[in-house]
Amino acid sequence: MTRPITAGVDGSQESLAALAWAAREAVRRDRPLRVVHAWRVQTPELIETAVATDADSQAEWVHSAVSEAVGTVTEQHPDLAVTTDVIEGAVADTLVAAAADAEMLVLGSRGYGRIVGFLLGSIGQQVIAEAARPVVLVRAGDRPSSEAAGREIVVGQQGDPQDSADALRFAFETATARGATVRVVRAWSLPPVFAYSPGSLKLLDEAGGLEPYERKSLAAAVRPFRERFPDVPVEEHVEMGSASQVLLSVAGTAQLMVVGRRAHRTAVGARIGSVAHGMLHHADCPVAVVPPV
Repeated sequence: MTRPITAGVDGSQESLAALAWAAREAVRRDRPLRVVHAWRVQTPELIETAVATDADSQAEWVHSAVSEAVGTVTEQHPDLAVTTDVIEGAVADTLVAAAADAEMLVLGSRGYGRIVGFLLGSIGQQVIAEAARPVVLVRAGDRPSSEAAGREIVVGQQGDPQDSADALRFAFETATARGATVRVVRAWSLPPVFAYSPGSLKLLDEAGGLEPYERKSLAAAVRPFRERFPDVPVEEHVEMGSASQVLLSVAGTAQLMVVGRRAHRTAVGARIGSVAHGMLHHADCPVAVVPPV
């Protein structure tokens, strides 16, 4: 089955930028594009405009707005296969279900403390945390020029080689489609003395110290992808500091930031991990959050 690139649209400028991004990516990857809009009938007291008050009028207005957005994409990419689904139902559940059948789900993002449209508050946390496929967040200011040659695909790597394998694979696949360089970033910090074990001390001694150990760990994680994607240029970046700080320090040269997801649920709802959370709020470029497979 050929999975589509799926874009969620809601009429906001952010979601229209996400739709344009998704269309370009679908063309690059030779994938169909699926456009999804989730909605619910609004009661009269919740409607701020008199455009549509009854259910039939609202449905007609929604379909018209989505068709207009899709029309812009089909004009720009006449050979792209596009399907549209306007689905009445809970927004988060609809998007999570749409992601399950997609190569990736692309949504609009405002960042800096809020994610708009489909991603308001807990809804956004739920979609990113529960989606079975990568979710890409795109700002309203995103332009095709941001994908020009010379701008890198930046991906975070941490832990053992397998811990970030899904994020690395996504980054290398994207770089292949775009002819881009992948910068793999591993951040490290000094652990407290009590964190050392006899085994870890032996490994550090064999590696020649903390930073050489981190460099060897990164090289081991990247090696399978260098072999699988021999034509993709790779930069291995090891730097002392928190993962969020180090990734943001190189985000200015990135056309896409890729991070893994460590989703978990708490008493107050879904959480997606501090690194992913930091990138979504502060990175200016599109951010891909990749779940474990």
